[in-house]
Amino acid sequence: MNGLTVLVVGATGSVGRLVVAESVRQEHTTRALVRDGSRDGRLDPAAEVVVGDLTRADSLRDAVAGIDAVVFTHGAAYGSDAEAVDYGAVRNVLIALDGRPVRIALMTSIGVTRRGTTHDWKRRGERLVRASGNAYTIVRPSWFDMNGPHQLEVTFLQGDTRHAGSPADGVIARRQIARVLVDALTAETAVGRTLELVAERGPEQAALGPLFAALDPDTGVDGIRDQENQPLDAEPAAVRQDLADARG
Repeated sequence: MNGLTVLVVGATGSVGRLVVAESVRQEHTTRALVRDGSRDGRLDPAAEVVVGDLTRADSLRDAVAGIDAVVFTHGAAYGSDAEAVDYGAVRNVLIALDGRPVRIALMTSIGVTRRGTTHDWKRRGERLVRASGNAYTIVRPSWFDMNGPHQLEVTFLQGDTRHAGSPADGVIARRQIARVLVDALTAETAVGRTLELVAERGPEQAALGPLFAALDPDTGVDGIRDQENQPLDAEPAAVRQDLADARG
Protein backbone atom coordinates (compact mmCIF):
# COMPACT_ATOMS: atom_id res chain seq x y z
CA MET A 1 0.00 0.00 0.00
CA ASN A 2 1.77 3.13 -1.25
CA GLY A 3 0.77 6.63 -2.16
CA LEU A 4 -0.63 7.58 1.25
CA THR A 5 -1.42 11.09 2.38
CA VAL A 6 0.73 11.42 5.49
CA LEU A 7 0.61 14.11 8.17
CA VAL A 8 3.85 14.59 10.11
CA VAL A 9 3.37 16.00 13.62
CA GLY A 10 6.55 17.54 14.98
CA ALA A 11 7.70 18.10 11.40
CA THR A 12 10.25 20.82 12.21
CA GLY A 13 12.04 18.76 14.85
CA SER A 14 15.30 16.93 14.28
CA VAL A 15 13.55 13.61 13.60
CA GLY A 16 10.43 15.14 12.08
CA ARG A 17 12.33 16.81 9.24
CA LEU A 18 13.85 13.46 8.34
CA VAL A 19 10.43 11.79 8.47
CA VAL A 20 9.09 14.41 6.07
CA ALA A 21 11.99 13.73 3.68
CA GLU A 22 11.60 9.95 3.98
CA SER A 23 7.85 10.14 3.41
CA VAL A 24 8.44 12.21 0.27
CA ARG A 25 11.14 9.77 -0.85
CA GLN A 26 8.67 6.90 -0.50
CA GLU A 27 6.28 8.85 -2.75
CA HIS A 28 3.66 9.66 -0.15
CA THR A 29 1.79 12.94 -0.32
CA THR A 30 3.30 14.58 2.73
CA ARG A 31 1.98 17.31 4.99
CA ALA A 32 4.24 19.00 7.53
CA LEU A 33 2.39 20.43 10.51
CA VAL A 34 3.80 23.78 11.70
CA ARG A 35 2.68 26.34 14.26
CA ASP A 36 2.66 29.27 11.85
CA GLY A 37 2.54 29.72 8.10
CA SER A 38 6.26 30.14 7.53
CA ARG A 39 8.12 27.29 5.85
CA ASP A 40 11.12 25.91 7.67
CA GLY A 41 13.93 25.99 5.11
CA ARG A 42 15.07 22.56 6.28
CA LEU A 43 11.79 20.91 5.26
CA ASP A 44 11.68 18.99 1.99
CA PRO A 45 10.25 21.42 -0.58
CA ALA A 46 7.93 18.71 -1.91
CA ALA A 47 6.01 18.66 1.37
CA GLU A 48 2.87 20.71 1.92
CA VAL A 49 2.99 22.93 4.98
CA VAL A 50 -0.17 22.99 7.10
CA VAL A 51 -0.78 25.16 10.14
CA GLY A 52 -2.13 23.98 13.48
CA ASP A 53 -1.67 24.26 17.22
CA LEU A 54 -1.14 20.91 18.92
CA THR A 55 -2.76 22.19 22.10
CA ARG A 56 -6.05 22.99 20.30
CA ALA A 57 -7.96 20.19 18.57
CA ASP A 58 -10.15 22.65 16.66
CA SER A 59 -7.08 24.08 14.92
CA LEU A 60 -6.14 20.66 13.50
CA ARG A 61 -9.25 19.94 11.42
CA ASP A 62 -7.73 21.14 8.14
CA ALA A 63 -4.44 19.36 8.86
CA VAL A 64 -6.10 15.96 9.25
CA ALA A 65 -8.64 16.37 6.45
CA GLY A 66 -8.27 13.52 3.98
CA ILE A 67 -5.14 12.00 5.51
CA ASP A 68 -4.48 8.26 5.44
CA ALA A 69 -1.76 8.26 8.08
CA VAL A 70 -0.10 10.34 10.77
CA VAL A 71 3.43 10.13 12.11
CA PHE A 72 3.99 11.66 15.55
CA THR A 73 7.56 12.84 16.20
CA HIS A 74 6.68 15.70 18.56
CA GLY A 75 7.98 16.17 22.06
CA ALA A 76 7.98 18.84 24.74
CA ALA A 77 11.17 20.85 25.14
CA TYR A 78 13.13 20.10 28.29
CA GLY A 79 11.33 21.62 31.26
CA SER A 80 8.16 22.41 29.31
CA ASP A 81 4.67 20.96 29.56
CA ALA A 82 4.71 17.26 28.72
CA GLU A 83 1.00 16.94 29.41
CA ALA A 84 0.07 19.62 26.87
CA VAL A 85 2.55 18.51 24.20
CA ASP A 86 3.60 14.86 24.52
CA TYR A 87 0.13 13.73 25.53
CA GLY A 88 -2.05 16.57 24.31
CA ALA A 89 -0.90 16.33 20.71
CA VAL A 90 -2.00 12.69 20.48
CA ARG A 91 -5.32 13.38 22.18
CA ASN A 92 -6.06 16.43 20.03
CA VAL A 93 -5.22 14.79 16.71
CA LEU A 94 -7.51 11.90 17.63
CA ILE A 95 -10.25 14.38 18.54
CA ALA A 96 -9.76 16.22 15.25
CA LEU A 97 -10.05 12.94 13.34
CA ASP A 98 -13.44 12.41 14.99
CA GLY A 99 -13.32 8.63 14.69
CA ARG A 100 -12.08 8.47 11.09
CA PRO A 101 -9.56 5.61 10.87
CA VAL A 102 -5.96 6.33 9.91
CA ARG A 103 -2.63 4.53 10.14
CA ILE A 104 -0.55 5.82 13.06
CA ALA A 105 3.17 5.69 13.76
CA LEU A 106 3.97 7.18 17.17
CA MET A 107 7.49 7.92 18.38
CA THR A 108 8.00 7.97 22.15
CA SER A 109 11.27 6.85 23.78
CA ILE A 110 13.13 3.87 25.15
CA GLY A 111 12.66 3.58 28.90
CA VAL A 112 9.19 5.13 28.72
CA THR A 113 7.86 2.71 31.34
CA ARG A 114 10.35 4.04 33.89
CA ARG A 115 8.14 6.32 35.98
CA GLY A 116 8.63 10.07 35.71
CA THR A 117 6.56 13.07 34.64
CA THR A 118 7.53 13.16 30.96
CA HIS A 119 7.62 9.39 30.58
CA ASP A 120 4.22 9.04 32.24
CA TRP A 121 2.64 11.48 29.79
CA LYS A 122 4.30 9.80 26.81
CA ARG A 123 3.00 6.45 28.02
CA ARG A 124 -0.50 7.88 28.38
CA GLY A 125 -0.26 9.02 24.75
CA GLU A 126 0.71 5.49 23.75
CA ARG A 127 -2.34 4.16 25.56
CA LEU A 128 -4.65 6.54 23.68
CA VAL A 129 -3.26 5.29 20.37
CA ARG A 130 -3.73 1.65 21.32
CA ALA A 131 -7.25 2.29 22.58
CA SER A 132 -8.29 4.29 19.52
CA GLY A 133 -8.90 1.29 17.28
CA ASN A 134 -6.56 2.65 14.60
CA ALA A 135 -3.89 0.52 12.97
CA TYR A 136 -0.72 1.65 14.74
CA THR A 137 2.94 1.09 15.38
CA ILE A 138 4.65 2.59 18.42
CA VAL A 139 8.40 3.15 18.14
CA ARG A 140 10.55 3.83 21.20
CA PRO A 141 13.94 4.94 19.91
CA SER A 142 17.10 4.88 21.97
CA TRP A 143 19.71 7.65 22.12
CA PHE A 144 19.95 9.65 18.91
CA ASP A 145 22.94 9.67 16.54
CA MET A 146 25.42 8.07 18.89
CA ASN A 147 26.09 5.10 16.62
CA GLY A 148 29.59 4.11 15.69
CA PRO A 149 30.31 3.96 11.95
CA HIS A 150 29.76 0.20 11.86
CA GLN A 151 26.80 0.17 14.27
CA LEU A 152 23.91 0.30 11.81
CA GLU A 153 22.02 -2.99 12.16
CA VAL A 154 18.45 -2.03 12.97
CA THR A 155 17.23 -4.03 15.96
CA PHE A 156 13.76 -4.21 17.50
CA LEU A 157 13.24 -5.07 21.17
CA GLN A 158 10.09 -5.44 23.25
CA GLY A 159 9.17 -5.15 26.93
CA ASP A 160 11.10 -1.89 27.57
CA THR A 161 13.66 -3.47 29.87
CA ARG A 162 16.49 -0.95 29.42
CA HIS A 163 16.26 1.77 32.06
CA ALA A 164 19.81 3.09 32.51
CA GLY A 165 18.77 6.52 31.29
CA SER A 166 21.97 6.78 29.27
CA PRO A 167 23.35 5.54 25.92
CA ALA A 168 23.89 2.22 27.66
CA ASP A 169 20.20 1.66 26.81
CA GLY A 170 21.07 1.73 23.11
CA VAL A 171 21.77 4.11 20.27
CA ILE A 172 20.17 4.77 16.90
CA ALA A 173 20.62 7.25 14.04
CA ARG A 174 17.87 9.81 13.52
CA ARG A 175 17.59 8.88 9.86
CA GLN A 176 17.01 5.25 10.88
CA ILE A 177 14.22 6.32 13.23
CA ALA A 178 12.61 8.16 10.32
CA ARG A 179 12.92 5.10 8.11
CA VAL A 180 11.30 2.81 10.68
CA LEU A 181 8.41 5.21 11.29
CA VAL A 182 7.61 5.65 7.60
CA ASP A 183 8.14 1.98 6.71
CA ALA A 184 5.72 1.06 9.49
CA LEU A 185 2.90 2.87 7.68
CA THR A 186 2.83 0.28 4.91
CA ALA A 187 4.05 -2.88 6.65
CA GLU A 188 1.06 -5.00 7.59
CA THR A 189 3.21 -6.96 10.04
CA ALA A 190 3.89 -3.70 11.92
CA VAL A 191 0.25 -3.19 12.90
CA GLY A 192 -0.49 -3.34 16.61
CA ARG A 193 3.17 -3.58 17.58
CA THR A 194 5.23 -1.64 20.12
CA LEU A 195 9.01 -1.78 19.87
CA GLU A 196 12.19 -0.31 21.27
CA LEU A 197 14.58 0.69 18.51
CA VAL A 198 18.35 0.33 18.75
CA ALA A 199 21.25 -0.22 16.38
CA GLU A 200 23.72 -3.07 16.84
CA ARG A 201 27.09 -3.61 15.24
CA GLY A 202 26.62 -4.62 11.61
CA PRO A 203 25.26 -3.27 8.31
CA GLU A 204 21.81 -1.76 7.95
CA GLN A 205 19.25 -4.13 6.47
CA ALA A 206 17.79 -3.55 3.02
CA ALA A 207 14.29 -4.50 4.20
CA LEU A 208 12.66 -4.15 7.61
CA GLY A 209 9.66 -6.40 6.97
CA PRO A 210 11.22 -9.47 8.64
CA LEU A 211 11.93 -7.42 11.79
CA PHE A 212 8.32 -6.28 12.07
CA ALA A 213 7.10 -9.83 11.40
CA ALA A 214 9.13 -11.17 14.33
CA LEU A 215 7.43 -8.88 16.85
CA ASP A 216 4.64 -9.93 19.18
CA PRO A 217 1.42 -7.89 19.00
CA ASP A 218 0.12 -5.82 21.88
CA THR A 219 -2.83 -7.26 23.77
CA GLY A 220 -4.14 -4.25 25.68
CA VAL A 221 -3.48 -0.57 26.28
CA ASP A 222 0.17 -1.17 27.22
CA GLY A 223 2.99 -2.54 25.12
CA ILE A 224 3.43 -6.28 25.12
CA ARG A 225 5.42 -7.37 28.20
CA ASP A 226 5.62 -3.81 29.60
CA GLN A 227 5.91 -3.75 33.36
CA GLU A 228 2.62 -3.03 35.11
CA ASN A 229 3.76 -0.05 37.16
CA GLN A 230 1.28 2.64 36.03
CA PRO A 231 -2.14 1.30 37.07
CA LEU A 232 -5.07 2.58 35.06
CA ASP A 233 -7.27 2.92 38.12
CA ALA A 234 -4.72 5.28 39.69
CA GLU A 235 -4.56 7.58 36.66
CA PRO A 236 -6.02 11.12 36.77
CA ALA A 237 -9.75 11.22 36.12
CA ALA A 238 -9.30 13.32 32.97
CA VAL A 239 -6.87 10.75 31.56
CA ARG A 240 -9.28 7.90 32.27
CA GLN A 241 -12.02 9.86 30.50
CA ASP A 242 -9.77 10.51 27.49
CA LEU A 243 -9.06 6.79 27.30
CA ALA A 244 -12.78 5.99 27.43
CA ASP A 245 -13.43 8.56 24.69
CA ALA A 246 -10.67 7.07 22.52
CA ARG A 247 -12.26 3.66 22.84
CA GLY A 248 -15.51 5.19 21.62
